[in-house]
Amino acid sequence: MINLNDFIIEKLKVSTNTDNEPWKWEPTSEVVDYYKLVDLFEGKAVRLLKGEYDQMTVYNEDPLSVARDFAACGATCLHLVDLEGAKSGTTPNIDTIRRLAAETDLFTEVGGGIRSMEVVERYLNAGVHRVILGTAAVNDEAFLKEALARYGDRV
Repeated sequence: MINLNDFIIEKLKVSTNTDNEPWKWEPTSEVVDYYKLVDLFEGKAVRLLKGEYDQMTVYNEDPLSVARDFAACGATCLHLVDLEGAKSGTTPNIDTIRRLAAETDLFTEVGGGIRSMEVVERYLNAGVHRVILGTAAVNDEAFLKEALARYGDRV
């Protein structure tokens, strides 16, 4: 079983502030979903130290077993980052991502190098529930508008 202390806690109660004073918060019954993070490199679940590829730790050769461990602990959402795709703008881990989307009941989103409609469509057609555009959303307004117009809340 995976050590969940290495990852984000699943749910957190949200507070509201009706007086528009950020230091005053009142607890509510709303719950926010937090996504378990799995970075992918060469089909493996990894973690980078300070974003450095040469300081990579492989947590598991099989990301599906990591996702299943998360689900067994009550997770409902999975955030995937294709680290190779982040560099290349392609989908080198698409088979792993397709498998994670198909073989778990987790709401799955993916980011990392999504800079074209072709890549957006590849991930969504692979069964991913949502894509994260990241830097491309800031640098390419036309791309962002097109992705939102086509796919709405799946982006």
